[in-house]
Amino acid sequence: MKILRSNRLFVAIFAVLIALVVNGATMIMAQDSSTELRGSKSIVRELPQSMEAIRYSYAPLVKKAAPAVVNVYAAVRMEPRSSPFAGDPFFEQFFGPNAFGRQRRRSSQSLGSGVIVGEDGIVITNHHVIKNASEVKVALADGREFSAEIKLVDERSDLAVLKMETDELFPIVPLGDAEDLEVGDLVLALGNPFGVGQTVTSGIVSALARSQRGKDDFGFFIQTDASINPGNSGGALIDMRGRLIGINTSIFTRSGGSNGIGFAVPSNMVKVVLDSVRQGSDVLLRPWIGASFQTVTPDIASSLGLPRPSGALVSKVMKGGPAEKAGLQLGDVVLRIDGKTVEHVDALGYRFTTAGNGREVELTVLSRNNEKKVALALMPAPEDPPRDLRVIGGRSPFTGAQVANLSPRVAQELRIPTTISGVVIVGVDPRSPARRFGFQPGDILIEINEQEITNTRMLDRLVRSNRRGWGYILERNGRRFSRFIR
Repeated sequence: MKILRSNRLFVAIFAVLIALVVNGATMIMAQDSSTELRGSKSIVRELPQSMEAIRYSYAPLVKKAAPAVVNVYAAVRMEPRSSPFAGDPFFEQFFGPNAFGRQRRRSSQSLGSGVIVGEDGIVITNHHVIKNASEVKVALADGREFSAEIKLVDERSDLAVLKMETDELFPIVPLGDAEDLEVGDLVLALGNPFGVGQTVTSGIVSALARSQRGKDDFGFFIQTDASINPGNSGGALIDMRGRLIGINTSIFTRSGGSNGIGFAVPSNMVKVVLDSVRQGSDVLLRPWIGASFQTVTPDIASSLGLPRPSGALVSKVMKGGPAEKAGLQLGDVVLRIDGKTVEHVDALGYRFTTAGNGREVELTVLSRNNEKKVALALMPAPEDPPRDLRVIGGRSPFTGAQVANLSPRVAQELRIPTTISGVVIVGVDPRSPARRFGFQPGDILIEINEQEITNTRMLDRLVRSNRRGWGYILERNGRRFSRFIR
């Protein structure tokens, strides 16, 4: 019996020793499996050692930024439409004179997001959220609503500035510097997608300096995979310091929902728009360069000895403009502005605009196979000659067109890359002869009936004469057309 008990005791002790050896080996293997060798350094990844480490989250950032992210409601009044049978004596005989009268005014609403960037109630949002709005309201995260005044709209950058009509002070999201961003940085998107309520999504910066998304593209967007959906427009894109580094503006989608490709306007453009409002302007005055630029293609880059196609090629220089005074010439390639790379021609306007009027920038230019530094003064486009707006009357193909004298300011507003002078069409009545004959805003009238058109007064006088035929030459998108109308 004593021998049996001693054997049992020996077996138990042996089992304990085996267990200790196995556990030790497991711990060593676990430690080895959590160690990665990177070069000459080893990085040990450890499991969370406390509840604080387990609960690590973005919550502190969200709590700080969320009260300054708002909903923006825009009401758009639509013009009433008349029935095609209104005024027809045959139909009015059977249905009465008022049966086909004008319909009541209709209205539609759009929903988007916005960000409070001024303690006095200044809100930044997208232009397309409040486009053509007759009434705008801002709803805070705590449920309060305020009417808002539209202070500035800029269709090209898709930004708009609102001012809540109250004397209260509000929490804000501070502006960051989008130039500090790098691909791979963590970001959060805050907004009101699909009208379900304030929502936060996380992601990374997928790309920078994105361009060519559409006709209003100004050539410099932040791309992110943080989920952005309809209703997020105008919302905040913030970095890990809680700073506003972009305004969410659009997505790339085939289904109408997020596919992980969203675009945001950089905070540096937001700052320029806000500065314009604080200076009392209701429009964003971009710097006037007095030159036209084109894309550097792979063939052009190869012929100029550039390692890759980048920069902006000077294609036209306006006489007496800032570009000519700075010494820019045809064929020069602008590579950098104040040391910042010009990624492509679409980014050029962004670089100039964010630099701001009233200062001088240094351009790094490739000219005749040599790099040189050029000082360029940035200034608003002049309105010389005065635009002298007129609506063409009389009986001619031009009746119903609104025209203006072409100046650098007018050309910039219409985004016309031209260096000529003359008269430009700035608007067309949709029910006018001018619309039926196909005239469009941006058309430059060069000549009518073999007479050069120099100003709007001359045009107004010329088209009032009785003629059986009208021959004209116009320029559209850099191309000239001639036509004769009887």
